[in-house]
Amino acid sequence: LLTGGAGILAALATAALPGSRTQLPPAGTPTITIPTPASMPPAFPEGLESTVGGITPLRTPVPDFYRIDTALFLPQLDVAGWQLQVDGLVEEPFTIGWEELVAMPLIERDVTLTCVSNEIGGPYCGSTRWTGVRVADLLQRARPSAGADQVLSSSADGFSASTPLAVLLDGRDAMIAIAMDGRPLTAEHGFPARLLTPGVYGYVGATKWLTRLKVTTFAADQAYWTTRGWAEQAPVKTATRIDTPRGRVAAGATVVAGVAWATHRGISRVQVQLDGGSWQDAQLGPDVGLDYWRQWYLPWDAAAGSHRIAARAWDSDGVVQQATVQPVLPDGPTGYHVVDIQVD
Repeated sequence: LLTGGAGILAALATAALPGSRTQLPPAGTPTITIPTPASMPPAFPEGLESTVGGITPLRTPVPDFYRIDTALFLPQLDVAGWQLQVDGLVEEPFTIGWEELVAMPLIERDVTLTCVSNEIGGPYCGSTRWTGVRVADLLQRARPSAGADQVLSSSADGFSASTPLAVLLDGRDAMIAIAMDGRPLTAEHGFPARLLTPGVYGYVGATKWLTRLKVTTFAADQAYWTTRGWAEQAPVKTATRIDTPRGRVAAGATVVAGVAWATHRGISRVQVQLDGGSWQDAQLGPDVGLDYWRQWYLPWDAAAGSHRIAARAWDSDGVVQQATVQPVLPDGPTGYHVVDIQVD
């Protein structure tokens, strides 16, 4: 949820590659070197953006990656003093520092991250390649006690998120992320370490400036946004966004295109509807994986006049996204993205 600006924060509150990578982190901290990951994904494919004008790039550049959080002022952390505490309902609580963390086996994965407050067709969704340590490796070291069902993650700025323990241990690539797009995290995106949990919205699984993982229960502890009326369980819902065309377009050959996501389930099909007619299958872009969005496009011979375009998607289980319109509160919006176009 969240944002880097006080205005959006207040509005939400009322809704109660190979080789090492080096980058200069925030001022006053030493140069950071990210070791080569032990587990890496296939080479990243070329997206449709080179041939389909107006479509969202397959990989979001870091400067363009959306920022939503509760921090009015960015925490200024350095790796020398940073520590992560893992405690709560565990048999072996421990604290780990930066050097010990990056000495663990690192993974690199392609993951789409989206905010629960992203309205249908909204911009608060981004996709890139992340590097980090599996959360499961840390939890297995701590040995959660029977009865625990939540991990409450805490941030240096006081934010907290409640992630189901089962989600962090079910085999998905939930990680303590230390790099995005092959470079150390920026301060805006959680330097030096943040939580990243594929398949759930950011407010329950993407804590920035991470300092603590407390194994607990939902009955005993509530997180920042769950105390404000947002749901405890928040799996990402299937969604489609029409990137182009928007507004006005010249008559003749054009293309309807966008991205669709169903993080941790993947996208198997996208359809487009023109002016309330029959649904047409769109062409899909490269398949980066179940945790990543999918580009799509449909050629369209646009006739002069006013037109309405809608789009919908299916996940890899063959389930179509919900058509019923639902607001973002309490667990994310539903409904098809619809745009009105004027063709001249």
